Amino acid sequence: MTDDKRARNEIIKENSRQLRGTLAEGLRDVVTGNISEDDHQLIKFHGSYIQDDRDVRGERAKKKLEKAFSFMLRLRIPGGLMTAKQWIALDDIASTYANGTLRLTTRETFQYHGVIKSNLKRTMQAINKAALDTLAACGDVNRNVMTAANPHLSKAHRQAYDLGKAISEHLLPQTGAYHEIWLDGEKVEDKSGDSKKDSEPLYGVHYLPRKFKTVVAVPPDNDVDIFAHCLGYIAIVEKGEVVGWNVTIGGGMGMTHGDLNTFPRTADMLGYCTPEQAIKVGECVLTVQRDWGNRENRARARLKYTIEDRGLDAFRAEVEKRAGFKLGKPKPFKFSGTGDPLGWRQSLDAKKGEDKAWHLTLFIENGRIKDSPGVSLRTGLRAIAEEGLCEFVATSNQNVVLANVSAKTKSRIEAILKEHGITTNVSSRLRANSMACVALPTCGLALAESERYLPGLITLLEDSLDKAGLRDDDIVMRMTGCP
Repeated sequence: MTDDKRARNEIIKENSRQLRGTLAEGLRDVVTGNISEDDHQLIKFHGSYIQDDRDVRGERAKKKLEKAFSFMLRLRIPGGLMTAKQWIALDDIASTYANGTLRLTTRETFQYHGVIKSNLKRTMQAINKAALDTLAACGDVNRNVMTAANPHLSKAHRQAYDLGKAISEHLLPQTGAYHEIWLDGEKVEDKSGDSKKDSEPLYGVHYLPRKFKTVVAVPPDNDVDIFAHCLGYIAIVEKGEVVGWNVTIGGGMGMTHGDLNTFPRTADMLGYCTPEQAIKVGECVLTVQRDWGNRENRARARLKYTIEDRGLDAFRAEVEKRAGFKLGKPKPFKFSGTGDPLGWRQSLDAKKGEDKAWHLTLFIENGRIKDSPGVSLRTGLRAIAEEGLCEFVATSNQNVVLANVSAKTKSRIEAILKEHGITTNVSSRLRANSMACVALPTCGLALAESERYLPGLITLLEDSLDKAGLRDDDIVMRMTGCP
């Protein structure tokens, strides 16, 4: 008998040898496409979930075959910014190892679906070759940090991006497991030139009680939905430059079906910090949650419940104690919306005599980049990348920005889009504001359709919108296959 009341995941993490588990051995087992149950939890920290094709589950069961297992891989791309070369590399990976599509997520990054176990390591190595990774894209850690959609839009937007990237690096797990398992033990050096020690100074052997999500916003755009996340930074801008950050904590829109002890919660305002204090504040919020969070009931383990149970004042006091300074009073700010402004726009603060760069936000229905009859979306975007015409930014609304485009290049991009049937027009504002999770057939949590069903539903609803004169109204619809 044991008095240990901790959730099972806590024991798995403790015994994992800092996220190694038996992943290396499981990858070598060619008899099955599956991995061990404990490794199902550990592989999340490496940016992957095991899934199976639920469309064929019944048929395979009748034939006494194991499920059609495959892996979803999620990338860590702080702020969603990619070069044209990285875009080409990610597109190549989709064809070589995944199901031929790129899936934008609501965390400004990409997912691959349909990667079989024998290709998993090769896929990880191809991602690494593109100077990207999947470490901490999932799991009980600080996940991909989202920032205001386009760092090229203004100096303040670049400062928001720089903060998000710095936080992502600072709160990254330090274990050598990722490089051992996926990159054949490649030595990784820190900025001082020393090889990284195999320890977790921030996370310890138990990591966090649950996932931790960080976002950075630049008013008036709240494209990252700041109050729906664990930790948020709201830029306070004066004369075009960020002079400090309002800090929010304790948001989260999820709940457990049928459990009235769980609920959605909007974030609270923690206080104000200077740019120099911002990373330290984030670290202290994370470590307080590490030490105070619920490790017995995972349904109540998010930061929002810690704030609810302990109180905002007590949490703030502990953050200030660990940081060694007091937070200021929040500064005034104003948000005007959460969506992406679709179409072309120019940089906001080009210097005198400089040509303002152009940026094109394309609507990507449900974030799925693929070719379909009449619209060669994936091929067209690759053509733009191959000519090196822009950088690419994944947005938190599952769209993509073609960023930093010169006036001369703008017409070439428009020509390529037209050639591939890609339009900047969207049939209604309802469709432009719609998003769906992947759901069936791959997500193990889904009980209903979502991504595959939503476009058709929007089409049906557009008839009603026309009758009511609402086609151009900003109605927001989200669809999930989860209960």
